[in-house]
Amino acid sequence: MTAQELKKVFASFENAKILVIGDVMIDSYIIGDVSRISPEAPVPVLFTEKRESRLGGAANVALNLKSLGAEPIMCSVIGNDPNSDLFFQLLDDENLSPGGILVSRKRITTEKTRLISQGQQLMRFDTEITFPISDTILESFSKRIIALIKEVKPDAIVFEDYDKGVISPPLIEKVVQQAKIENIPTLVDPKKRNFTSYKGVSLFKPNLKEFKEGTRQDIDTNDLELMFDAMERMRKIYNYKYLVTTLSNKGIAAVAENQQLHFPAEKRDIADVSGAGDTVISVATLALAKNLELKDVVVLSNIAGGLVCEKSGVVPVDKNELFNEALKYYERNS
Repeated sequence: MTAQELKKVFASFENAKILVIGDVMIDSYIIGDVSRISPEAPVPVLFTEKRESRLGGAANVALNLKSLGAEPIMCSVIGNDPNSDLFFQLLDDENLSPGGILVSRKRITTEKTRLISQGQQLMRFDTEITFPISDTILESFSKRIIALIKEVKPDAIVFEDYDKGVISPPLIEKVVQQAKIENIPTLVDPKKRNFTSYKGVSLFKPNLKEFKEGTRQDIDTNDLELMFDAMERMRKIYNYKYLVTTLSNKGIAAVAENQQLHFPAEKRDIADVSGAGDTVISVATLALAKNLELKDVVVLSNIAGGLVCEKSGVVPVDKNELFNEALKYYERNS
């Protein structure tokens, strides 16, 4: 891809409307300093210096899409609790639409709280429930999503599944069916519970751990031929157009009809892998929405995932930084 072509691709992200469906959460950080051990138990005492709250889970995908210039529409179910007020405030702070968010008294708003000292995570505690949403909520949620698809005509739909109960097989089936009617690509960042429920989607993107668990195969990533064979079998069984698997420090692999691709990971100073999967699926979504070839979808996603790993905490990819890194890649490989 030439520099001019890459500029056109990144400029095209500006008018993209993307429906993001999945489990949203609040990522909270308590940041401070540890200088002594508690006299009550052999544990460190964290002297709190500041607290931060950020959008997380599927909402981090929305943040990544927004940072790349797109217009994400967030669809999820949260609790009727104090954290829901904070969640809506965080959405407002980021100028993200709450139009696809349902509030339920039977849910709680997921929060992951991390204790940080000197850039290191000491521990994390989670507040959440993970059972599936009720049939009544599911019906309301499905109707709202279908209405948004018809009204907005998004360029792509992405399922960001964190196994917290918002996404279920009936929801997946209804959304994918409507997307096919409207000729809208569908992409998935899966988790274990619904792993085999995304039949017929455009792009399915597990990480290596999820792929092994979902296929019940312990695959050696040093044997790429074996990896490709397993991926192609799964792609055919579930009728995906593309199957992309992130391989941690081994990079990223992808298969399509008569196509197998592997791109090694770029050498980087890894600070934190949190949120890297969100970034990968976000970039893949925009690239596929703009009809890029699979090779370019994977290249841009691979670069983006590596870039956010250099940052501490869950942060969206920087558009200019991604463009510059992608330009270097294409110049090296032209």
